[in-house]
Amino acid sequence: MPPPLLFDLSQIDLKAEPVFGRDAIMQVNPQSFEMQQLDGILWYDKENRLILGYKDVTENEFWIRGHIPGRPLMPAVIMIEAAAQLLSFYVRRIHEADVFIGFASIDSAKFRHTVQPGQRLYLLGHLTKCSSTRKYTADIQGVVDGKMVFDTTVSGLRV
Repeated sequence: MPPPLLFDLSQIDLKAEPVFGRDAIMQVNPQSFEMQQLDGILWYDKENRLILGYKDVTENEFWIRGHIPGRPLMPAVIMIEAAAQLLSFYVRRIHEADVFIGFASIDSAKFRHTVQPGQRLYLLGHLTKCSSTRKYTADIQGVVDGKMVFDTTVSGLRV
């Protein structure tokens, strides 16, 4: 059984224009082309260290051709990359740390459902640790069509 959601999605307008779109994300996160796995930020709560982003999974993803031909499934490692990019964006833009945040670790990860082209993967994040020296940790959950598809804890380091 999955854990409870980090926050109540019914309280957020999921059809709203993003607070930060792709261009704003690209100004903060250096990933580009095939490696940009964060399309928008819909909402954040700086005081409680919460953020909601998303990835629109399209038919043009670089992994479509080879990751289960005839039945493309978003690779788990790409979901983790999206989670890491959400953490990086939060730390750099919302938390206002003017440094590059490099991926450091996956402390846990569970995958419960698949993500397919045509779906929007919502990324719910909660910054749980914020070291003044170098390390940031967040719990991240992926949700598609109201179902939790994965949950993980990722960490990033100031590089």
